[in-house]
Amino acid sequence: MRFLICGDVVGRAGREVVFQNLSGIKKRLSIDFVIINVDNAAHGFGIMPEIAYQFLENGADVLTAGNHLFDQKEAPGLLESEKRVLRPANMVNTVPGSGVLEIITPIGQKIIIVHLVGQVNMPMIGENPFYYMDKLLLKYQIGKNVQAIIVDFHAETTSEKNALGCHLDGRVSAVVGTHTHIPTADERILESGTAFQTDVGMCGDYNSVIGMQKVIAEKFVNGYSYKKMSPASGEATLCGVVVSVDTATGLALSVNSLRFGGVLHPSS
Repeated sequence: MRFLICGDVVGRAGREVVFQNLSGIKKRLSIDFVIINVDNAAHGFGIMPEIAYQFLENGADVLTAGNHLFDQKEAPGLLESEKRVLRPANMVNTVPGSGVLEIITPIGQKIIIVHLVGQVNMPMIGENPFYYMDKLLLKYQIGKNVQAIIVDFHAETTSEKNALGCHLDGRVSAVVGTHTHIPTADERILESGTAFQTDVGMCGDYNSVIGMQKVIAEKFVNGYSYKKMSPASGEATLCGVVVSVDTATGLALSVNSLRFGGVLHPSS
């Protein structure tokens, strides 16, 4: 089974590069299942219902988010009504929606998608993601009662992402990092068979500051800025990772970074 996990979509440019190319990529790479992080899809901040349904209608199977999810007032209602939009699973239980989605394919295979948020330098308060996964994996076990488990870990630091990958190695199919918008060159299969990449990057305009217009640089030059951040609007790059999973074991067979369009060098 082949999964495509796309990094944080930023603004209109990010949405358009996904909408225009996802169908062709799915066909060319024989993708069975698509997960897209939409944490910055609505004007750079969060997700709105109409945009969420555009992604789902254009070929996404599940949408994850992150620390900007609740920047849009419609988010709680969307989470309550649409199970394919996930909030971080390790947030407090009073938050609407779910961070775990169980899917049964037409041929009876069970897939689990888990969305987590990190603890280091992140504004959301919730349960330790390492402890959360330990408890969840008492219920779901690859090679036994599920065919694949994919984890989107929305976290700030590379060390925390790497630590979770090591912690879950051999127990999930893939741990994929999102949030920092820059694709890392470390996609690999870990020692016990879990696919991993520290960060898959973003779907957005890289002629920018992590997808935002360059005026944000003033904050770093002067220590402050009164200018409102808004997404860059040039040609975007679609960044993601393709993971092939052996459904008999739930472990990864291959993992390959994907970069398409825009100013970044395309993946080979």
